[in-house]
Amino acid sequence: VRYCSQARAVENQCFVVMSGNVGNLPGVNNFDIQYAQSCILTPCDFPFARDGIAADSTPNTEMVLWADLRLQDLARARNNGTVQNLKDRRHDLYLQRWTKRD
Repeated sequence: VRYCSQARAVENQCFVVMSGNVGNLPGVNNFDIQYAQSCILTPCDFPFARDGIAADSTPNTEMVLWADLRLQDLARARNNGTVQNLKDRRHDLYLQRWTKRD
């Protein structure tokens, strides 16, 4: 899931926050012990961290994770960055057209 989330941050040029459950929930079926490592991911481009990780938590530890995310850096990367996938996207494929039934 983490590698897919990192790929979505690069492809869609967006911030991705990935969080999971840690610990155990007694009395809940099939939800006994949980293992997770939360993170805040960024596109891999110049205004951001080199590895695309703005913040990373300690594995399997309950904690609050935060990062300073600037939307102007994201806009700058979308317009002038080295990866510009959004400019190659075919927006006509994402349009929804509703037709009226007779």
